[in-house]
Amino acid sequence: MSIRLLPPQAEDAEALLAFELCNRAYFERWINARPEGYYRLDAVRDALGAAAGEAKADAGYQYLIWRGDEIVGRINLRGVERRYFHKAELGYRIGEAHAGQGIASQALAALRELAFGELGLARLEATVRPANPGSLKVLQRNGFTVFGKAEKSMLLHGQWHDLWHMACRSPRIRFQ
Repeated sequence: MSIRLLPPQAEDAEALLAFELCNRAYFERWINARPEGYYRLDAVRDALGAAAGEAKADAGYQYLIWRGDEIVGRINLRGVERRYFHKAELGYRIGEAHAGQGIASQALAALRELAFGELGLARLEATVRPANPGSLKVLQRNGFTVFGKAEKSMLLHGQWHDLWHMACRSPRIRFQ
């Protein structure tokens, strides 16, 4: 079954909250725990409103990854910088029950098309822990290469972790 990337809508709030709650423990293996308030329906509604505002301001773009009528992940572009750089920072997460099925690779390929097409970006950047080989492979499959390494730069669960900074450039722009 194919996936679709759709900007989150107000009517998605309950399904998005259910997705976050279902995957909370799984996601918190990879990121620091979010505050309890993050997991309330009113907070999700507020976040969806903020996401719409960021898109309108060309500051960030969030998408829900749908397979059929189910949210299976999220993918976003934050920190859009137009002046000089025309870049954004990539982030994504796939629900535990859907991990390892190629969904992240498909979603990133679709997002690249949007980013380098309709959104007119020239570069996408991502940060990954080398200890996360699945995410590293997703990025590499989608044309990302390492441009920097930061040793012991992320504190997660009381331990410092290395990070790799990766990027890909638009194939539509001729860089000289």
